[in-house]
Amino acid sequence: MTAENAVPLTLLSDLTPPSLERTWLTAPHPVLPLVATCSSDKTVRVYSLTNFHLLSTISGGHKRSVRTCAWKPNISGESVLATGSFDATVGIWRRWDNYEETVGQHRDAADHSYDADGGHDQDEDEEWRFAVLLDGHDSEVKSVSWSASGMLLATCSRDKSIWIWEDLDDGDNNFETVAVMQEHEGDVKCVAWHPTEECLASGSYDDTIRIWREDIDDWGQVSCIRGHEGTVWGVDWEAIENIPSSELVSGQEEAWKQWHALSGPRIASCSHDRTVRIWRRQPRARVSSSAMSGIPSIIRPSGTDETWEEDAVLQKAHVLSIYAVAWSRRTGLLASVGADGRIAVYKERFVAASQTQPMDTNPPTPAGDGTDGTAISHIPTEWKIVAIIDGAHGIYEINHVAWAKRADRGRHGSNDEEVLITTADDGSIKVWSITR
Repeated sequence: MTAENAVPLTLLSDLTPPSLERTWLTAPHPVLPLVATCSSDKTVRVYSLTNFHLLSTISGGHKRSVRTCAWKPNISGESVLATGSFDATVGIWRRWDNYEETVGQHRDAADHSYDADGGHDQDEDEEWRFAVLLDGHDSEVKSVSWSASGMLLATCSRDKSIWIWEDLDDGDNNFETVAVMQEHEGDVKCVAWHPTEECLASGSYDDTIRIWREDIDDWGQVSCIRGHEGTVWGVDWEAIENIPSSELVSGQEEAWKQWHALSGPRIASCSHDRTVRIWRRQPRARVSSSAMSGIPSIIRPSGTDETWEEDAVLQKAHVLSIYAVAWSRRTGLLASVGADGRIAVYKERFVAASQTQPMDTNPPTPAGDGTDGTAISHIPTEWKIVAIIDGAHGIYEINHVAWAKRADRGRHGSNDEEVLITTADDGSIKVWSITR
């Protein structure tokens, strides 16, 4: 398979030493040049993206494979990591932050904390504290995700439920259960928070994506998205400020921004049906508060239900299940990986309206505050495969893919340069450089 308008995707480094067992997921730190990797050996390993070496091994909290992890955002002075395990529990780990200092030391002396056998100095590991165990799920925890504020943690499980926990931030590591949602009809494989709002997306063995919001102190489903013909393995949100490439068509950026402001960020999903799909929310016509004031509150529409529509089915790149999809917050590039061991990278660009069939605007939505009577149509775009790597981890399945800011020492290029990190069944974690 060849990629159109190909961009170079080359192996930069492996993270070393690797796990000797299956690795499930790699989570980049929100601020520091670090990643955390979950393994079937019941540990989480923290690696530096400066020199690609192991910094810490977190162990002792779970009795079975650590399937998922996520760094808490918007926190200073320490790093907080949530982990989910096949033992049905969620762990919260804390470490006072001197990682910046540690990374600096490793930048100057790559082997500073390694012994002659290539092992890691265990004194470093002891700085991680197992703060609390969140117990509630009846079966394997498949995914964890922190909200943008860092106050809410979503977890999902093979038991078909999604739990939302609130970090009370009271100094005693107390968490409160604020919701348990059980509308999915099968294992819930993934959860992901909206980039700025307290809105949650989930994907499931029941082939659906569901959207959840809080309404009057009660969490509930506001949309059930159907379209995939197999298990939804992964979902990811678009960045708020994302704009497709305008290299072929100019002048559409402003109209795109207006549409985007009304519709909000889109969702990318991947599935056992071997497709990657993009979903967009239909903007609702705004109703002024004065128009609603004469309607008794008991019969006013709640306004909570959302209509999500298929925006695109991406060009086929995989021959087996697609396990993970990652949407770059910096470049808008989309990456997918799966059971066929292949990495695919996609790029979205504007197309002239004459090149495509008119898209349903459902209906045209007022721009601005809706008082000027103007309408904004959905701007046509297309997705193209720009990079393909076959057998990226040899014969092994790739379980996860993530974007991270490039931080390796001695690099050249802009500060916006990114790396792609893939995580596989053989325990390896590979870092790929991509040139736009």
